[in-house]
This record gives sequence, structure tokens and C-alpha cells, in this order.
Amino acid sequence: MVRLNKIYTRTGDEGTTGLVDGSRLPKHAPRLQAVGDVDEANAALGWACVEAEGTLRDDLRRFQNDLFDLGADLATPLGEVGGEDFEPSEMVLRIVSAQVDHIEKRIDAMNEKLEPLSSFVLPGGCELAARLHHARTITRRAERGMTALAEVEPVNPAALAYINRLSDWLFVAARIANDEGRGDVNWVPGGNR
Repeated sequence: MVRLNKIYTRTGDEGTTGLVDGSRLPKHAPRLQAVGDVDEANAALGWACVEAEGTLRDDLRRFQNDLFDLGADLATPLGEVGGEDFEPSEMVLRIVSAQVDHIEKRIDAMNEKLEPLSSFVLPGGCELAARLHHARTITRRAERGMTALAEVEPVNPAALAYINRLSDWLFVAARIANDEGRGDVNWVPGGNR
């Protein structure tokens, strides 16, 4: 259980942050950039959740919790505490394939309500859809940060799949919010020439 008695610790005043294994990295290190991008994506989901109701709100809350799991996963590099693979343990929190499978099932359920796309969709429509699209673009940035990290250090493959699938869910959820796609704003290629 997490217990925070004090919010400031002063341990990061010199520009470093501690990881789960006790090591410290500069706050601008690729691993911490990825953690920060995931944190920003989580905040964007929270902003969308303010407008959401019912199943969309429930999904957003679940995915926010998953993003905390993802942040913990990224903050635990392979090694002594992190183990030699990406298997979760009592001491190590990792994203697992069941979390990815859940998002896919939610996407499939929402897609059943939507007509196939005949155009690319512009971010916008109703307030909730606009917030979901914004969260999607931030989630895509988090994915870029994670793939950049994966080029220099091992990253849990399930975590990479999770962040990719979450952005897909956000796109489909935005279409659901836009009156099940009827309120989508379609791109008109060259429409302003």
C-alpha cells in the first residue's frame, strides 16, 4: 500500500529522480521522459473523464489506473529488483497481456455501434470527443517516448502494446462520443484550395 505523509522530499532538487530499484536518473533521461509522457496522458484521460458518463467514464477510470501501472513498469528497469524479464511479481508491477486484451475487447464492442469510416476524422465534434482526441494525441506522444526508450533500453513488450491500443481506444471512444460517428468532423482533402 502507498502511504504519502509528505509531498516534497527535496531528493530531486539536484535534477534527478529515483527509480523503483533505488537508482537515480537525470529528470531528462529517456526513461523518465517516457514516465512523464505517460503521466501527461493520464491527466488527459482525467480531463476527458470529467465530461464522460456511463461505460466511457468507467473505461477511462480503469485506463487511468492502468497508466499508473504502466508508469511503475517504466520506472522499474530490468535488473535486481526488476528481474531478468518483464514478468510481474510481488515486488514488481508490470503491464500484462490481459490488460491489452481488455482494451481490444472494449474497442471491438464500441466498433459494433459504428459505421465504417469513409474519410479521416478531424479531432473535434462535441466537447467529450475533442477531449478524447486530445488525450489520444498525448497518448501517441507517450508511445513515441516509450519506443525511443526501447531503442536504448529494454521495455516491456506488453507495455508497448498497451499504449498503442489505448490510443486506438481513444479514437474509437471519440467517435462514440460524437453521436456514434454521426457527429464526426470529416477531413476534406484539399478542401480549402
